[in-house]
Amino acid sequence: MSVVLVVNSGSSSFKYQLIDMDNEAVLASGLVERIGQDNGHSRHTVTAADFAADEPAPTFVSATSERDLPIPDHTAGFQVMLDAFAAHGPSLDTNPPVAVGHRVVHGGARFFEPTLVTPLVLINIEDLSVLAPLHNPGAVQGIRAAQEAFDAIPHVAVFDTAFHQTLAPAAYTYAIDRELAEQHRLRRYGFHGTSHKFVSEAAAAFLGRPLGDLKQIVFHLGNGASVTAIDGGRSVDTSMGLTPLEGLVMGTRSGDVDPAIVFQLARRAGLSIDDLDDLLNKRSGLLGLAGASDMRDIEQRYEDGDEAATLAFDVYIHRLRTYAGAYLAQLGGVDVISFTAGIGENSPIIRAAALETLGFAGVEIEPERNERRERGIRRISTDASEVSVLVVPTNEELEIARQTLGVAQG
Repeated sequence: MSVVLVVNSGSSSFKYQLIDMDNEAVLASGLVERIGQDNGHSRHTVTAADFAADEPAPTFVSATSERDLPIPDHTAGFQVMLDAFAAHGPSLDTNPPVAVGHRVVHGGARFFEPTLVTPLVLINIEDLSVLAPLHNPGAVQGIRAAQEAFDAIPHVAVFDTAFHQTLAPAAYTYAIDRELAEQHRLRRYGFHGTSHKFVSEAAAAFLGRPLGDLKQIVFHLGNGASVTAIDGGRSVDTSMGLTPLEGLVMGTRSGDVDPAIVFQLARRAGLSIDDLDDLLNKRSGLLGLAGASDMRDIEQRYEDGDEAATLAFDVYIHRLRTYAGAYLAQLGGVDVISFTAGIGENSPIIRAAALETLGFAGVEIEPERNERRERGIRRISTDASEVSVLVVPTNEELEIARQTLGVAQG
């Protein structure tokens, strides 16, 4: 059995999954949160196959246990996780991880593939915190704590930005002073790379076509959202930039804005740099337009005729169409368009509206297929559509586990 532990660490929490890579089944998953507080919390869920005699295939059942206790730091948090495995299973003695895979948001231009964690790699990840001050420091803390808990197995860093290291200079370069940009590493890096990679490969497998033959557009639409143009399995353009703020309208992030807005608000409204950061990252997007960051709330209010929600919906769709058109031009046509993540997988109205104007490019949505609520990868385009339109559930943890195992096995 090849078991991989996947860890996604933030500054005050971390999520984990224990995955049996022989069948890519999740054995357990959990969350340790409110690290550094007296009211820390942990949740541990064990998944097991239930082989009923009268069923043709096993069903999967889960049992969840929770604890509230002080968790002073990430090291203590990993001990809480180990205690949960010991108390509720599965046993790590019976299912020993062969490696630990860590999600790291920003790898800058230094990391273009999954990388074995060494002291030098850890120093580099920490140094890149200047580009991701909200994410990389938490990843460093998580890696160090995990290395203490699992000191005899390899640890692998998998970077959200790595998939986009195939961007050409024309795609990643900002038209600002060149020396200043190089000095401060200001360029487009892109994010959600593990998701875009997983989805594009899953789409090719579903269609039974070689990945290298396909031109694809992948919409990762969740509270954070991005779109990527993929040619032959390589990212050639993506909507997020130096940070995850650029690009599409998101739950609380503005996406693309005229940079002069920042100057105007600083000069005329007296907003500080921190105020502007908070505004664009936490008080903009759907929340700023309509007072709600959840697309389900926006859709309901849109259907009820609410004016603010209608504007938010229209702006959101306008931005999706803008990027779809741009990437059609960059790719010179498209074979596959995929939707993934919370909104992409669950919102028929968003999918239909985003592609409504693309009939000229050979895109035809089948309304009944689009409206179906089904699990797993599925086609929502008509049989006659020149472009295959798919809904592809993403699985970033599994993608991290696959890449981790590849490094661990050499």
